[in-house]
Amino acid sequence: MELKDKFFELHKKICEMVIHLFENKDLMKSIQDAKYDVVLTDPANGGGVMLAHYLRLPLVFNARWTVHGEAHFAIAPSPLSYVPLPPSELSDKMTFFERVKNIVFYTMRMHLYKQVVGPHYSALASRYFGPDVDYFSLFQAADLWLMRVDFVFEFPRPTMPNIIYMGGFQCKPAKPLPEHLEEFVQSSGEHGVIIMSLGTLIGELPHDLTDEIAAVFAKLPQKVIWRYKGDRPATLGNNTLLVDWMPQNDLLGHPNMKLFVSHGGTNGIYEAIYHGVPIVGIPIVFDQADNLSRLRVKGVAKVMDVSELDSKTFQDAIQEVLNEPSYRLNMQRLSRLHRDQPMKPLDTALFWIEFVMRHKGAAHLRTESYRLPWYSYHSVDVLLFLAGAVLLVLFTFFFVIRILCTKMCKSKVKRD
Repeated sequence: MELKDKFFELHKKICEMVIHLFENKDLMKSIQDAKYDVVLTDPANGGGVMLAHYLRLPLVFNARWTVHGEAHFAIAPSPLSYVPLPPSELSDKMTFFERVKNIVFYTMRMHLYKQVVGPHYSALASRYFGPDVDYFSLFQAADLWLMRVDFVFEFPRPTMPNIIYMGGFQCKPAKPLPEHLEEFVQSSGEHGVIIMSLGTLIGELPHDLTDEIAAVFAKLPQKVIWRYKGDRPATLGNNTLLVDWMPQNDLLGHPNMKLFVSHGGTNGIYEAIYHGVPIVGIPIVFDQADNLSRLRVKGVAKVMDVSELDSKTFQDAIQEVLNEPSYRLNMQRLSRLHRDQPMKPLDTALFWIEFVMRHKGAAHLRTESYRLPWYSYHSVDVLLFLAGAVLLVLFTFFFVIRILCTKMCKSKVKRD
């Protein structure tokens, strides 16, 4: 409930910012005079969407999420029988009760999203674009969706012509490490190196948990580089280097790298896939658990619940991933698939952004389904019409039969 309230306030502040922007006539005139070609924005909030429609500019999304959740569900057909809703932690092979869970989860999440964002964006759309404009249709009218996923990670699912996949766009070959890090990595010998990072949002953990993690690292023959901003753990071993920041992509691409202990953020996951490094996952918030569950299904990650994490479970997970060859072999297979593309993901994204700029949009790639009411989209009105027509024919047939039977009975009585 507290998280829901925080997101409610976040989107309220975003809408207030947009109102201030639109009401600042000098600022809006300077933006219009600049004659921009396109608006590139992340639809996880609606500010850029509203600006693009206000300026009547082509709209390109850099997307994984919209204000209503995972972006595919806003634009592409998403059969809930085999398309799991993040963050349900389900796969594309669901049992009957998992499909029930997926549908219930979808219904609840959509209702929650509308409660959180609907009041703010509906009022904003009505104020600036007219009372008949559904705010979410403004999102669905985007010309291009640059999707930050790749089908080595995402489960196979229906897609649309204006969705361009650029998962791992930030990945690149590893650069040489700074001298002090290279010396530390090389000192690991044949045992190799483990890195641990829980992302930019999680700089430290509770002291007791930190001490247990440090104690496990201290027992390992590998060297460990740990991005950690908290107090130095009392159990820290000589084989563990604490850093405020690390060149994560370059470390993952080092030939001595053996394992990545990660929170499951999207960027880190794709860097691990790109370089073929297996993962021990400790999800904390947002989509991290669902991200890691997809890697677990593919056999490249061991996922742990942070609430159940202790020295034994952590050590067992690390030893399993280090000693079971299938984790590394599976991740190397994903790496080969991910890299085997005609164009690099970033080059693909740049081409399509420039395509939209050259052609003043990409309406020919955009389905008009978002303009349909839900009952037309799902052909409920057609099914009801056809069912009514069938019932009318059957009723007419039985009515005629009844009349004929009645006349025949009357004729028989008269003859008798």
